[in-house]
Amino acid sequence: MRTLVDSEAAVTFPRLKKTVGRALDGIANLCLAAAGIMLVFLIAIFGWLVFGRYVLNNTPTWVEQASLLLVVYITCLGAAAGVRGNTHLSIDFVREGMPEPLRTIFRYVADLFVIAFGAFMAYQGWGLVMTNLERAIPMIRLSESWRAAPLVICGGLIVLFSAANIVSRILGNDSDEGN
Repeated sequence: MRTLVDSEAAVTFPRLKKTVGRALDGIANLCLAAAGIMLVFLIAIFGWLVFGRYVLNNTPTWVEQASLLLVVYITCLGAAAGVRGNTHLSIDFVREGMPEPLRTIFRYVADLFVIAFGAFMAYQGWGLVMTNLERAIPMIRLSESWRAAPLVICGGLIVLFSAANIVSRILGNDSDEGN
């Protein structure tokens, strides 16, 4: 006999799953938007570099260090969003050629490896953040920790998104059929 609590849970659970999925998609989209804005800024500062060097005959020396910092953020945010959207670099033709039970097992194994990688990246990145607080990046005078911070952010997001992939698969949303 089904109770009122069971029917409420049956209605609430899919709604919760959809809400969490939308929130995670929103975080991934925010990562992509931030990376896109940083990419536009990167292009603009390189334009300033060329203008300063060839028109003003006064090269802005801070552009090199600022661009290196921006590239790290752009790459890490894009990589984290790629894990959420299952568009990250993967070689899966061997896994996808296997029979279904093995394919499913290897999807979990792949996600567990990605979680381990993300956790390692976040842990080691945190160590770099903490050990470089006092060192300044030449020319822009920000702490070197700003270079390592994207590793922590990206690693944490990779763990979150990969864990969400596993939970989604367990709950019956095998959305990575081709991945």
